[in-house]
Amino acid sequence: MTSNTARLVAAGCLAAPFVGLLWVPLYGNGPSWGGVPFFYWYQLAWVPLSVLLMSVAYLLLRRR
Repeated sequence: MTSNTARLVAAGCLAAPFVGLLWVPLYGNGPSWGGVPFFYWYQLAWVPLSVLLMSVAYLLLRRR
């Protein structure tokens, strides 16, 4: 992967949590699972996903 491609992929990995969490109409009025509104499930699912995406971005940029 070239340097510019790695930077672009890393930027996408870092931007994904912001876009996913700031797009409130996607998850704001969802159903409830197990008595807990989807809003909370969705936000909690982003915690490990964000760690994974940041790790990928770090590894991509560290190789340069």
